[in-house]
Amino acid sequence: MIQVLNRKEAKTSKFGLDGSGIEWEEGPCLHANVDYAKGKAAMNAGALDAYAVKIVRMRYNATAVINERSRIKFDGRVYQIIPEMFHPNHYDNTLQFHMQLVVNDKNGKPAPTPSSSDI
Repeated sequence: MIQVLNRKEAKTSKFGLDGSGIEWEEGPCLHANVDYAKGKAAMNAGALDAYAVKIVRMRYNATAVINERSRIKFDGRVYQIIPEMFHPNHYDNTLQFHMQLVVNDKNGKPAPTPSSSDI
């Protein structure tokens, strides 16, 4: 299960002028197949750390608001979608995208490092 996080403007912000005016609103939880990007897929995604990039495959659900600017919460970590690797396929009703671990949250704290159970 993944949870979609969508951007929204903070109530007291200068939206678009600095990074402090962005908040993330929790969206629906969706079933998806999540796997590590390996080999050529990891290189195409520009991964320096192969464990930081994951490939997500799911049924394309029009009611779930998910786009290139959404973030994904998976296994307690937050990932951003790599826009160049976002591929909805209306022919077979699927969606595939790559996502990369967010290094810093909005408070500037580093994201937790992958544990040995992730490897």
